[in-house]
Amino acid sequence: MLMSDQTVSRVSTHLSDGGEALTIRVDGNFDFNLHSEFQRAYRECFPAPKSYSVDLSDTLHLDSAALGMLLLLRDHSLEGLDGGGQRHTVELINANDHVARVLAVSNFDMIFSIR
Repeated sequence: MLMSDQTVSRVSTHLSDGGEALTIRVDGNFDFNLHSEFQRAYRECFPAPKSYSVDLSDTLHLDSAALGMLLLLRDHSLEGLDGGGQRHTVELINANDHVARVLAVSNFDMIFSIR
C-alpha cells in the first residue's frame, strides 16, 4: 500500500501585485475541517489588503461552519479600516448553483457582494 505524507491543501491564496487584493480559493467541501487553514489564509497577509475575494468556483458544498468562517473574514476586514475610515471589502465570487442557493437562503447577499 502506497501512502503519502503530503496533504493537499484545499485553500489557496493569490495576492495581487500591489498587495491590494487577496483572493482565497476553496476547493471541495467548505466545512469546519478548513477552519484553521481558511483563517490562516487571510490572517497571515501583512499588511492587510483592501479587498478580499473568496473564489467558490471549485467549492462543492458549504455548511454552517463555512458561513461562520465567512462572517469571521468579514469581521477581520472591518478591523482593517484605512486612515480615511474606508472599509475593506469582501466579495464572494463564482459560486455554483448549490452554493449560491445556500448563500441566498442564509441572506448572505445582504452582507456580502456576491457575483
